[in-house]
Amino acid sequence: MKVLTVNLGRPTPSPHTDGADGLTGIGKQPSDGAVRVTDPGPKGTGGSGLVGDTVCDLRHHGGSDQAVYAYAREELDAWEKQLGRPLPNGAFGENLTTLGITVSHARIGERWRVGGELLLEVTSGRIPCRTFAGHMGERGWVKRFTREGATGAYLRVIEPGTIRSGDLIEVVHVPGHEITAALEFRATTTERELLPRVLDAGDALHTETLRAARAYVAKQTAAS
Repeated sequence: MKVLTVNLGRPTPSPHTDGADGLTGIGKQPSDGAVRVTDPGPKGTGGSGLVGDTVCDLRHHGGSDQAVYAYAREELDAWEKQLGRPLPNGAFGENLTTLGITVSHARIGERWRVGGELLLEVTSGRIPCRTFAGHMGERGWVKRFTREGATGAYLRVIEPGTIRSGDLIEVVHVPGHEITAALEFRATTTERELLPRVLDAGDALHTETLRAARAYVAKQTAAS
């Protein structure tokens, strides 16, 4: 299991984004050198966890629970076959393009040691937005991506570190529950009835998912 490439984005204009000044950092390119990764701070003020990577719309992207976005090369290859076009590393705006690890089916709270120093923890799947759809240029992309459910995974930074393309990934902790990034994604999008189940993942959940799940349970309890 390894990082094929570490990908960074620079601000570029886009008519499909609500980010500041109509800019987006979704068009990420592999970095040739070492990249420092740290906790960027709370959503709304904190951007990407990778130094040199840009998050333009801080209202919806970035922050501690979404510090790093990983996507598997194997899933990009599957999308290439479906779409009939090449998808280079970074094509989905992912910071880490991985090989040999089932990213979308990683469990919430699963921890990865990357390059021997950096420690990351899986928090959630990735919900597609109109910026992603515009970047892809595929008709009905949000619905198609959602239906496929190969979401990749957002991760928070537990221990900062420096990484580079080719670094090994070691899964150092796998929680005992069965809540994966893909299941969390379904619970927050098309299958809200799954929200009580995702509470099995506890505080490792993305803060917004945890809040939504607790609110759902409270509402169901009040109605019963």
